[in-house]
Amino acid sequence: MSTRSLTGVAVGLAAALALTGCGTTGTSGGGNSTVKLNMVESLTNPARTTLLKTQIAEFEKANPSISVNLISPPTDSADQKIRTMLQSKTGIDVLEVRDFTVGEFSTNGWLYDMTKDMNSWSGWVDITPASKASVTQKGKIYHVPYGEYATTLFYRTDLVSKAGFSGPPQSWADLIKQSEAINDPAKHVYGYSLRGGDNSGVEVTQMLEAYNADQIDLSNGFLLKNGKTIFSTPQSVQAMKDRLELFKKGSPPSSIAWGYPEMVQGFSSGLTALLLQTQEVIATIGQSTTIKQNQWSTAPMLVGPSGIAPEVVSPAGWGVAQSSKNKAAGVKLVEFLTSGSRIIQFDKDNGMVPSVKSAAKDPFFKTGKWASYIAMNDQPAKFPVITEPRNVPWWAEWKTKTNTDSQKFLLGQITPTALMANWDSYWSTKFKAGK
Repeated sequence: MSTRSLTGVAVGLAAALALTGCGTTGTSGGGNSTVKLNMVESLTNPARTTLLKTQIAEFEKANPSISVNLISPPTDSADQKIRTMLQSKTGIDVLEVRDFTVGEFSTNGWLYDMTKDMNSWSGWVDITPASKASVTQKGKIYHVPYGEYATTLFYRTDLVSKAGFSGPPQSWADLIKQSEAINDPAKHVYGYSLRGGDNSGVEVTQMLEAYNADQIDLSNGFLLKNGKTIFSTPQSVQAMKDRLELFKKGSPPSSIAWGYPEMVQGFSSGLTALLLQTQEVIATIGQSTTIKQNQWSTAPMLVGPSGIAPEVVSPAGWGVAQSSKNKAAGVKLVEFLTSGSRIIQFDKDNGMVPSVKSAAKDPFFKTGKWASYIAMNDQPAKFPVITEPRNVPWWAEWKTKTNTDSQKFLLGQITPTALMANWDSYWSTKFKAGK
C-alpha cells in the first residue's frame, strides 16, 4: 500500500471539512458563543475512537462553551491528511503528534509552543521525566504525551505449540524458523504478519538494529559507535537476505502491501501466528471474535546474533496547531485528555506504556499480557533503549523512500547489497549535511 497522493488527500480533506461545517469557528468570549475545535487523530481504530469520543463528551460537559469535532482518518493516510491541514492552516486545532512527525511539524512552524502553558499547568508534574524529555524539542514543548509505544512480539500459543516449538521465538533466526514451520497457504494459515507497505521502514530498521546491536550507538540507532551508518555493515546485508526469506517462505504474499491495520488484522483474524507491534495492539486483539485470550500472548523483542535487542520507546501525544484561532481552548482540551483518571484509562484501554507517574501504583500495568514489557525493563543490558533520529526534518522523506524501496526489494527489483548501499549513502549524506 503506498501513501496516497497529495491530490487525493486534498479531496478527502475537502470532504471532511464539508461534513464538519468547516473548521474552527466561534470565539472564546462571553455570552452564548461556542468555540468549535477540530481534533484529528492519526492512529485510528474503532475501540480507540469510541473511547476518545467518550472522553471528549466529558470535556464538553465540563466546558459547555467548547464543542469538539473528532476527525478519524484511516491510519495509512492520517499523517498526510494532518500535514495537508497544517499546510493549509484550515480546519485543524488539536492533533495527534508522534515521534515520527514532531520534527517535521515543529520545524515547519505548524505546532504551537506549549512551554509556557505547561509551566503553569498542575498536571505537568505527574508526567514522568522520561516522557517529558521525549516530547521536548530544542527546549520547547509541542505536545503533551498520552503514553509511549514500545514494540513486543505477539504470538499464537496454540500454533507455535502445534508446530513443535516449546515457546515463542526469542531471536530473529527463531522467528524465521517458526514462521516457515507454521506457514501453510493451503490451509490459509501463515507464519508472520510482515509489514511490507506503509511505514515498513520501521520494521526493517528494527531488524537491522538487532543485527548490529553490539556495535550500535545508543544515542542514534542509525549510527554505529565508529560513526558509520548501520546500513554499511555485512550484518545488515545478511539481515535483508533473512528478511527476504521471511517474506517468501513465512508470510502471506499480500503482506507486501500491508501497513499497520492490515498486519494487526492479519493476526487478530487468525490468518497469521506471529506479529511485531506496539502494545496498544493488546486491546485490539483482546476484542477479536476469532481468537480467544488463551490462544495468544506476548514475548520480549527479538534479539540479533549478539543476543541483544535494542528497543525504541516512542512517545506520542496531543498538540495544538499554530494556525488555530482558539489555542487556549485547544490547550485546555489537551490538558483534560492527558491528566487524572482519563489518561490512565486511555493507556489501559489502548495498551499504552503510561506517561504519568501515578500509573505506577496500578497493578494493571504489572500483569497479564504486560509481562513481556516487565521482562524487557528488568534486563536493560539485553534490551537497551536506543534513540532513532525520527525528529529530523527529512523523516517524512525517509518514510516515503523506505516505502518505495522496501517494496522494490521484496519484488526482487533491488538486491540486499544494493539496497543497503543506497540507504548508507542516503543517511551518510544527510548526517554530513545536517539538513
